[in-house]
Amino acid sequence: MSLSEQSIIGELVATDYRYATVFQNNKIDFCCQGNRTIEEACDRKKVSIDALLVELNNAAQVTDGASTDFNSWPLDLLATYIEKKHHRYVESRITEIKPMLAKIVKVHGDMHPELLEVEELFLGSAGELTAHMKKEEFILFPFVKKLVEAQESNTEVTPGQFGTVANPIAMMMDEHSAEGERFRKIAEITNDYTPPKGACTTYMVTFSLLKEFEQDLHHHIHLENNILFPKAIELEKTLVYA
Repeated sequence: MSLSEQSIIGELVATDYRYATVFQNNKIDFCCQGNRTIEEACDRKKVSIDALLVELNNAAQVTDGASTDFNSWPLDLLATYIEKKHHRYVESRITEIKPMLAKIVKVHGDMHPELLEVEELFLGSAGELTAHMKKEEFILFPFVKKLVEAQESNTEVTPGQFGTVANPIAMMMDEHSAEGERFRKIAEITNDYTPPKGACTTYMVTFSLLKEFEQDLHHHIHLENNILFPKAIELEKTLVYA
């Protein structure tokens, strides 16, 4: 895909995830706000368009073998991958981070009251993400797999109770935006997850895990917003309902 100031951020990252690092380094949201052009994002973040395009072109030349072409995956495989990798990651990390946050709040909360807000935001995110993922696992993803099955077998598909697949997708994307905003606040409060001077090991590890959690969430949302969801909507349009 050719690069220009009118290129859509989410579409670029969908074709090559190596671009994601460039956008992350420039504080440009490629997942929840991936429908913007490079020009729009640069204008908002006060980033040089020319400099960003150079960085993106350089990133595309890197051949480290680390970029997986998720854009070419079948939708049923991609849905299963998201559930097994990203959903399971979220579940395990929530269990790990909660007690660590509680500990540093108890020990350091008087000197660093911002930790109380970080804990409140993370607990809110943990609850919402848990419910969000179950809606995907029990409602949306199974329906996407039904669409794929109907296409492969050239048969009619039974509509879901929610109507067109675009309806639950719109709800999921709204929830993605809410969680993206929540973690932007956490990153701001923690100065991009930078522990204070002299912080204990638990403090540093907790911030490191929170940063990793946000990075995984970005990739997780990107796979859904920029690849799985738009392709599911387009696939549905090609099928006949029973």
